[in-house]
Amino acid sequence: MINVNEEYQKWLSEPSLPSYLKEQLENMSQEEIYDAFYADLEFGTAGIRGVLGPGTNRLNVYIVRKATVGFAKYLIEKFPSSLDRGVVISHDNRHFSRDFTLEAAKVLNSYGIKAFIFDSLRPTPELSYAVRYKNALAGIMITASHNPPEYNGYKVYDENGCQLVPQKIARLVEIISSLGDAIDVKYGGESSITETLNSDVDEAYVKDVLSIQLNPELSKKDFKIVFSPQHGCSLERAKDVFNALGYDVTYVEEQCIHNPDFNATKSPNPELPEAFELSIEYAKRVNADLIINTDPDADRLGVAFKDKNGEYVLHTGNQTGALLINYVLGERAKRGLLKPNSTIFDTIVTSSFGEEIAAKYGVKTEHLLTGFKFIGDKIHEYEISEEKTYEFGYEESYGYLIGTFVRDKDSLQAIVMACEMANYYLKQGKTLDVVYTELEEELSFHHDKLYSIYFKGEGGKGVMAQILNTLRMKPIESIDGSKLVKYEDYQVRERYDAKGKVIGEINLPKSNVLKFYFKDGSTIAVRPSGTEPKCKFYYGAVAASAEQINGKTARMHEEVLKLLNIDA
Repeated sequence: MINVNEEYQKWLSEPSLPSYLKEQLENMSQEEIYDAFYADLEFGTAGIRGVLGPGTNRLNVYIVRKATVGFAKYLIEKFPSSLDRGVVISHDNRHFSRDFTLEAAKVLNSYGIKAFIFDSLRPTPELSYAVRYKNALAGIMITASHNPPEYNGYKVYDENGCQLVPQKIARLVEIISSLGDAIDVKYGGESSITETLNSDVDEAYVKDVLSIQLNPELSKKDFKIVFSPQHGCSLERAKDVFNALGYDVTYVEEQCIHNPDFNATKSPNPELPEAFELSIEYAKRVNADLIINTDPDADRLGVAFKDKNGEYVLHTGNQTGALLINYVLGERAKRGLLKPNSTIFDTIVTSSFGEEIAAKYGVKTEHLLTGFKFIGDKIHEYEISEEKTYEFGYEESYGYLIGTFVRDKDSLQAIVMACEMANYYLKQGKTLDVVYTELEEELSFHHDKLYSIYFKGEGGKGVMAQILNTLRMKPIESIDGSKLVKYEDYQVRERYDAKGKVIGEINLPKSNVLKFYFKDGSTIAVRPSGTEPKCKFYYGAVAASAEQINGKTARMHEEVLKLLNIDA
């Protein structure tokens, strides 16, 4: 149990404490002190992500130092004779990202581990690429992805350029936990060097990104794009890609500045409609056909487009994923490139529409836990076993991967394919809404909706735990008039029928997720977020017509809230 006031005084009296952190400590209210020190910022399966500032429950140079000392010890234990292969470190545009990058390099050097850094910010997928390009031992990405500006984070990658999956990260978490208070952690005693990477990595990455095109000869004439990096690090590589492809692109100038406060956008998260407000203004001005937004670290991509009525419409990650699956598999099928073991990969909370579309082309779907690291890890597994051929990977949270030279979601690859797809269909006289409706009429109608409920503060985790426990004790028996068929508990890795009888095992790592399947094909998945204080409710509504699907996810959510007695 942390003694908040003792810990606060310890930090306040630390001689090495930078003046800006000391000043923040001195100006904290008692409530702020408590929130900054009541817990340790956890290194979880997605690394660390937290609010910047002094304290054990904040992200700062001491937390980064502790994490990197732990990572150095982990690498020495795993690769004792290969430390010269080094670790690649990259960062986004956030506050202190460069400082944290240099601190991580310094710590690694002190343990005799070479560090590779870029001269400035680079996309998360390029970090994944660079690990493989340099044959490095690992990678570190300093980013808080699409979180608000007061956040930053720290993610670690293995030698394959994939974020560490649970079985790999468990030992790292154990080492970090053994190090004690972050403010007491010291450097190692050896030395190595930090090397700044040159443009070779950028050029090789862009070349491989361009290689995924399916119809490179398609004319770019009369096709206009508006692009925003949301102040983030996709800008330079996106310009390389657009220039190479010859697209007519208008950049959202105000959001092309690497501003850590994201001052020209209402949200840097392309999952939210407000992230597109300025982009849509630009699109109306130039009469654009397609709008592309990436998040600050350039792994996620959001799409909006001009529909058949000339209005600008946003698609969700599930909808964009469904269209990309149909386009990629359809074009590969035309060329005879699909194989009997061709497989797409999604997550257990992703829409079932993508699976239906893949099945149309004779392609299987493998469902994995949330987190793109699980898809990246499967790529490596099947490269070795050749049991399955990777065709496409995606998750509902706007992450897509086509080429396996990256082992994380890649907005640059998604840019190439989304632009080519929209242009291809427009050349046939079809806007993306028309293509999507045709797919639904051919297969079935889907509406997928994520509702997140925040439970902040010390008691938040307890409330979320109670929600999951309640649903375990009393599963949802029916939803919107459709009866429960089966449900899955990923915490115990078992599948049950509607009466609670075990009918199978789940061959995935443990995760605190419940998923319910109903007779009409609809699903509900519930899980606490791994990076934020919120519980996520994923509703996958399925129906035979547009009329039946209308309003269905909202009704499902209302029923669940009533069942759980939640006022939200």
